[in-house]
Amino acid sequence: MASVSSVTVTSSATGESSSSVKKNDQLGKDDFLKLLVAQLRYQDPMKPMEDKEFIAQMAQFSSLEQIQNLNSTMVTMQAMGLIGKTVRWQNENGAEQAGNVRAVKISDRQPYIVVGDTTVELSKIQVVEESTKGGS
Repeated sequence: MASVSSVTVTSSATGESSSSVKKNDQLGKDDFLKLLVAQLRYQDPMKPMEDKEFIAQMAQFSSLEQIQNLNSTMVTMQAMGLIGKTVRWQNENGAEQAGNVRAVKISDRQPYIVVGDTTVELSKIQVVEESTKGGS
């Protein structure tokens, strides 16, 4: 189960704070953008952010978004590569299950493999084998 963490942004100028809860320990692109907007909103008017700093932060934001998109694509491709293979995993009760992957299902931007009538998270897969179906 993923841990839950909270990100809090506090303005030194007003003392206001805003909080967002995430289901994992990673900052995402939405969090990065919120931090950037808060920084711009509460910057000292006598010491505005340098153009170079702003451009650098926008480049970091763009890089983060591209890396996340690439990672999502790679995980989906990994799942698709399992179609036709035999996989083994443990169910919620700890019993080992096995079967042929017949499809990939995308739900909440996460790929899941479909084995028979069961949908399995990729992280649960313990063994991947070549399918023995069809023999020679």
